Amino acid sequence: MAKYLVQIIAIGVQVVGRAFAWGLAQEFATSRAATEAWGDAGHQGTAASILFGLSLQEAQQILSVSMLSPEEVQKNHGHLFNANDKPVGGCFFLRSKVALAGRAKEHLEKELKIQAQEDREKGQNSKT
Repeated sequence: MAKYLVQIIAIGVQVVGRAFAWGLAQEFATSRAATEAWGDAGHQGTAASILFGLSLQEAQQILSVSMLSPEEVQKNHGHLFNANDKPVGGCFFLRSKVALAGRAKEHLEKELKIQAQEDREKGQNSKT
């Protein structure tokens, strides 16, 4: 009886191991394809998109920001964060959404830095 139990456990471990390896290979392939697709876009902000897992449009939708301005991004993120605080009656689900809003805020701030850097480079190039 113990022999059969050990065989069943061994087979189960093999099946789970193969499924895990297959899933990991699929994840790497999907990640590689996404990276190549973003690389083909040719925009510096794509690095931020890959890092945060959000596109610029998604980040803007989460924070309800139509144009990139640091003040609006900060104001909308602060509102979402404070409105869903635990003592005010926020729940775990809403707090997780606020965490996503935080990622969106970080992404938009990265985009703003990239735009500022591009503007500075254009300004230096036009002076020369």
